[in-house]
Order: sequence, then C-alpha cells, then structure tokens
Amino acid sequence: MLTASASLPEAFSLPDAGPSLRITYLSTNGVTGTGLVPVTAEIIVPAGSPPAGGWPVVAWAHGTVGVADHCAPSGNPWSDRNRRYLSEWMKRGFAVVGTDYQGLGTPGVHPYLNTRVEAYNLLDAVRAALASVPDLRNEVMIVGQSQGGGAAFASAAFAPDYAPDLHIRGVVATGAPYITPELMKRILAQPASDGSYNPVMVYMLYLAQGLAGYDPAFRPEDAFTPKAMSAYRKAGDLCVGPLTEMVKKEGLNFSNSLRPGFAKTLAPALAAMTYPTLKLAQPLFMGTGELDWDVPPPLQLGLVKAACAAGTVVQAHVYKGLNHDQTVNASLPDSAAFTKAVMAGEVVTSQCNPMPE
Repeated sequence: MLTASASLPEAFSLPDAGPSLRITYLSTNGVTGTGLVPVTAEIIVPAGSPPAGGWPVVAWAHGTVGVADHCAPSGNPWSDRNRRYLSEWMKRGFAVVGTDYQGLGTPGVHPYLNTRVEAYNLLDAVRAALASVPDLRNEVMIVGQSQGGGAAFASAAFAPDYAPDLHIRGVVATGAPYITPELMKRILAQPASDGSYNPVMVYMLYLAQGLAGYDPAFRPEDAFTPKAMSAYRKAGDLCVGPLTEMVKKEGLNFSNSLRPGFAKTLAPALAAMTYPTLKLAQPLFMGTGELDWDVPPPLQLGLVKAACAAGTVVQAHVYKGLNHDQTVNASLPDSAAFTKAVMAGEVVTSQCNPMPE
C-alpha cells in the first residue's frame, strides 16, 4: 500500500530514464511476520512509449549498503557498477522497482540478511508500484546482487504463499549467499584474501548490528573480541565503503575478531538467513565470480547444488578470474539470453555443474 510518493532527484535516477519516483509504502514486518511497517523504494520507468500492456518490471534487490538510514539506496546516487547494470535492464524494456528494505530510510533498525524481511519488502514494493504507477505490467523478473542475490532467491521462495498475485517469470542472482553449518565451517577455515583483512567481516558486523536491533538478549562482546568492538560500534552508522576501509585498516579477520562461540551468539540472525524452500516455481540464473572473496564460491555453489537437488531449474555460471563486483556486469550477456527465454515462456534447461567461463 502506497503512503507517499515524490519525484526522485535526477542525480539519483538512471541515464535516459522516464518518470522516476521515491515512494513510501507499507509492508508486513518481516521480523515478526505480523503488522505493517513503512518501507521506501524507488521506481524508474523507461523513457518513451510503453509496449502494449505496459512495461514489465525488474524487482531489484540491492546488495549491502549498511544498516544506517543514510545508506538507503533511494537516498543516494547509483554506484557506477549498478548504474551500468540497471541501465542495461532498462534497455531490455523493463521498469525498475528497487526496495530499500525495512529499517533503511525508515524507523527501526535494518534486520540485515533477514530473508523474510527482504522478500516481503521486495514483493510489496512491486505491488505498490503496480497499483500506483501507470503503464506497468504484472510480469516480473526478480533480480539481485550479493545481499540482494539472497533477497531475490528468498522473494521467489516466499512468493507463492505471500504474493501469489504477482506474475514472476524468473530470478537472476549474482553473488548470492547460502549458509549451512557445514559451509560456515569451510568459510571459517579459509585464509583472508590478503592474509589479514577479510571482507566477510564487514557482513558479520552488520549482521550483528541488525540482530541487536530486535533481540534484546544479544551481547556483542560474546561474539567479537575487544579488537573488533570498535568496528562493531561504528557499523551502526558507517555505510559499506567507510566500514570496509576501517576493517581493512584494523586488519580484522575471523581469527582475531570472532570469539569461539560467535556462531551460537549470532544463531538467531544466521537462522533468519535461511530460505523457506529451495524449490522455486520459476527458473533461476546464478552468476558466481571465481575469485569472489565477499561471498566465497562455496556458499554460492552450495546454493546451486541445493536448489538443483530440490528441483529448481537452475542455470549456473562461474566467471573465471572475476571477483564479486566484476561478475555483476560480466553476467549481463548470459542473463539477457536467460531473460529472453523465460519472458517468452520457453523451456530453460538446468545447468547445475558450471565450468568457469
């Protein structure tokens, strides 16, 4: 349900776009599963005349930006990477609807990586857009990167029960996380990318901040060593760029920052990262960078394996020599072919054992 709408500043829109809006809408509180909370989103419509029936929609799930309100995507310009990426989707003829997620730009703490929160917010953003913006068509591609890759998978997983009214055609995810106890052990055993700094530490700090926002029993000193506590406190206000620089400067990694019992302390947040089902009703495109240190390939390929085993149609691609960021735009040609096929209702063949491309 839409509660407010305003024009998006031109600097926050996309090149050659048509009408662009920042909206506030009501979404089910994903932490509790009941009640409504305000959430913000941006809607960017292509320039020119819409096709017959209106523009189909890309439901965009953004990657990690931080947990503070001032980090919300709709209140900031696009990164160069995302500007290029989403501009390509607009050239394919899609309008973009991007949620900020609960607690980013609205009251309350952002429950970082909570899949139910992300899914409810994304699906309700599309509903609000379809109900309030002319010339949009209820034909949806769910697209996300990193945190948003997981959010995209989660949205498709929750949609049959939560949003059966939305006509979702397919899911495109890059850098999507998947956590199981076995995979967590593998990641903890991996060395840092340069021997000291580990980018996953940034996400651990945000995960803890998000948990602290809704779990009064959480004690950060039970999860983090004294060396990491300053970064934990700053994580509540620092967006991802500055927090990354702080983690790098202080050389924070798993061995010097996490206490032995951290997984037990963060258990509620880790549990909230799980997906309600691994069998999606729609085909899934998964893009993974071979050299991704942010969401290490074992996590992403673990999701591919589990989703394939559950019966999801998965088209998985591994991009040789590319990292987390580089994979986003490198995946565009492959996701274009995938999108064309699923939008046309063609059968997509599973590719569950990808070789580096």
